[in-house]
Amino acid sequence: MLERLDIGNSPFGFVEEKKKIVALLSGGLDSRLAVKMMQNQGFDVTAVAIKTPFCDFDCGRGCGFEIRETADSLGVDLKTVYLGDDYIEMLKHPKHGFGSGMNPCIDCRSMMFKAGKKVMDDIGAEFIISGEVLGQRPMSQFAPALKTIEKESGMEGIIVRPLSAGLLPPTKPEMDGIIKRENLGMIRGRSRKEQLKMAKEFGFDNPPNAGGGCLLTDPKFALRAKDLFQHVETPSTNDIDLLKIGRHFRFDKNTKLIVGRHKDENEMIKALALPGDTLFEAKDHVGPVSILRGDDSEKNQKLAASITLRYSDAPKDAQNIVIVEKNEVKSEIPAGFVPEQEYLQYRI
Repeated sequence: MLERLDIGNSPFGFVEEKKKIVALLSGGLDSRLAVKMMQNQGFDVTAVAIKTPFCDFDCGRGCGFEIRETADSLGVDLKTVYLGDDYIEMLKHPKHGFGSGMNPCIDCRSMMFKAGKKVMDDIGAEFIISGEVLGQRPMSQFAPALKTIEKESGMEGIIVRPLSAGLLPPTKPEMDGIIKRENLGMIRGRSRKEQLKMAKEFGFDNPPNAGGGCLLTDPKFALRAKDLFQHVETPSTNDIDLLKIGRHFRFDKNTKLIVGRHKDENEMIKALALPGDTLFEAKDHVGPVSILRGDDSEKNQKLAASITLRYSDAPKDAQNIVIVEKNEVKSEIPAGFVPEQEYLQYRI
């Protein structure tokens, strides 16, 4: 397509418009390099950042929590997409199963590319790119998995992975002559040597460390997530936000206790409390705020109060007072310390 541009003394006044493409941008080094490679080949790149309940821009785990700054530094337009209830529904029974934790990587990537395709269609882009590297991730980045992701997302032949595309079958853009194989990378495996070399060549200062941002790959978090999905048919985003903080205890199939680990978590627990939840806090001593969700019978309240005291500065050889709050109504109950062997059996 041609467009008229003001190009000074040009005898023609016409230049070819840059072809548009979409990039899945995680904020990590690989996706930055993929964008830069395509920009250097003359493409107009629009970035799409995907947020899920388990990997967002504020989790601080290397998953792109500075995504806006990353997009600005690359000079690309940024569109964000949130995969919420649909993602939670998928997580109940992912078609292609889980990885080592509770990570449904193939189904997750398929959803991300579907979201990217919508943006691609909206702006009239030619194809979509990502920073995936062949063989880097054990579940989703081997050749058969990459092919499955393309098929499940309805994007066979139009996903380009610039860092490894020289090792993969030709895509439609390559066969159509839009891109050339000699301009595509041949990176394989988990080593970052080639990526760091490229980052230096592109002038990237302080390239981000490698690291997956998805909490579902974390073994401890995965245990909590599995417990939640086993006991709640359709978890809410509030349930999932609580998974990210505190120490977790399962009293019975309907009842959980989450105990804050520091001041910030205490404030988050208060903010996440819903009508019907019960909060606990030692009256005269520094310690956690705890939230009991489910059956708040006298038995469970007593156990919750004792566990709350256990993680406070209250003296262990005396009865103490715990403040109990439910629906903005406060009361006080006496409680003693629970022996370790009794409360650890409930720890998730």
